[in-house]
Amino acid sequence: MLKLYGYYRSSAAFRVRIALELKALNWESVPVNLRLGEQKQESFQQNNPQGLVPVLESSGQFLAQSLAIIEYLEELHPDPQLLPSSITERAEVRATAHQIAMEIHPLNNLRVLKYLENELGLDEEKKTNWYQHWIAEGFSSLEKTLKNSGSEGQFCFGDMPSLADVCLIPQVYNGLRFKCDLSAYPLIQSIWDHCMKLETFKTASPENQLDAKSG
Repeated sequence: MLKLYGYYRSSAAFRVRIALELKALNWESVPVNLRLGEQKQESFQQNNPQGLVPVLESSGQFLAQSLAIIEYLEELHPDPQLLPSSITERAEVRATAHQIAMEIHPLNNLRVLKYLENELGLDEEKKTNWYQHWIAEGFSSLEKTLKNSGSEGQFCFGDMPSLADVCLIPQVYNGLRFKCDLSAYPLIQSIWDHCMKLETFKTASPENQLDAKSG
């Protein structure tokens, strides 16, 4: 049994939940409440000194960093594939996933937003403006990337979900939470609409996690 330590609204944990569901793996959720600081407890940091979620427990090993976890699952359970067989196509999918997970997401994660509020004194409106600005910057280039890749609006690449979709959907979810306007990004909007009709993505969504009611 795989155990995923995560927070229901964490984009990174959401990514791993999608991958676990797409691969139809048996897994158990272990909630870590970021707002209560449970990630800072010594018992958690023994398994991940960064004090970040998600962490995957597998065969007695504790693995951190969502993309590394997903590629671990990909190598361990290669069917269905989240990365194409072609070396060039794999690089393209990874580049899009990294664009989301490493360029867009870090500017808007909980640690950054709390710093803006607690250390720099930004109010809720200014925090939201910050969030919306960097989402717009990221999604503008991402929309062009998807158009250039030939996406037809179901998935980022081809006719099956890939690592790129696993990263995109949580980022769109958070963007919508902060009232980001998606009208300028029709491909992103279309992929979101399509994926969120699929049972695997719905099951992995924050609202369907055990800790969703805990805040």
